[in-house]
Amino acid sequence: MTTFHAFLGCSLDGYIAGPNGELDWLTVFDNTGYDAFFESVGAMAMGRATCDVMRESSPDYYRGMPIHVLSATRPVGAQPTMGASPVTVHRDIPSLHAALSADGVERVYVDGGRTVQAFLAGGLLSDLTVTRVPVVLGGGIPLFGPVPEPVTARLVTSHATDQGAVQSLYRFPTGVR
Repeated sequence: MTTFHAFLGCSLDGYIAGPNGELDWLTVFDNTGYDAFFESVGAMAMGRATCDVMRESSPDYYRGMPIHVLSATRPVGAQPTMGASPVTVHRDIPSLHAALSADGVERVYVDGGRTVQAFLAGGLLSDLTVTRVPVVLGGGIPLFGPVPEPVTARLVTSHATDQGAVQSLYRFPTGVR
């Protein structure tokens, strides 16, 4: 069974990127636990905007892991690689989910604000690790957006990092919507 998981950093006031998509305020903090999380997944799922930003800024960041992109504007199917990572575009979450399930991928890393929000709203996000860093941005891209109904999360763990961030792992009920 394919499950979906997210690992995000956000500002103290709940933004995952600044008003123009900037991440420099976040990259100065250690990605506590990121490497272990990354090793636990077999593929990436992200939106077109995140793919474009990462292709431009850090094409080798995903270390050859297969990347599956949700896009209503790109042609469906195989695309040019991002660094060493093969890239495949899907029109919607059901087609992406079906393709990953058919390939036997068990754990998928969901990345990008709107994509994480869509998986959460669709009842597909199994868990979220969020690292809230002690920076107030005052605006930007929010961690969460609208959901069709309230989603109750269960706190699994939470701890403070050496740099003063708070990292928490939340579980969500899946398949209930």
